[in-house]
Amino acid sequence: MDKLDKIFEKQDQLDAHIAKTKGIALDKFTMQEWLQKKAMALVEEATEVASETGYKWWKLDKPLDLDAIKEELVDVLHFVLSMSLTLGMMSQQLFALYCAKKEENIKRQDGKSTKSGYQGTL
Repeated sequence: MDKLDKIFEKQDQLDAHIAKTKGIALDKFTMQEWLQKKAMALVEEATEVASETGYKWWKLDKPLDLDAIKEELVDVLHFVLSMSLTLGMMSQQLFALYCAKKEENIKRQDGKSTKSGYQGTL
């Protein structure tokens, strides 16, 4: 089992543990509701990453806490994985979609995409 397979497995275990511990039946919410809830949690965790970077130019700078940033990135990953599982997407499909999107992003940056707005240089 590779590392991506393993983290999907661990996330599935965590989601099941949370549901059991909190007494939340998986059918309590529709798929759309679960995705909405997890998307909002993902946004919150991404906001926590931003907060750790000291992006607020109106406040005094604070030293970067790289460990805290890494921990928040892991929290972001938890919700990406949880949303993937909610959609029935496992590691192989996520990997394949990631690879395809990476190739498209390269085409976009090289001005070779068929998607509008990416032709030519800036």
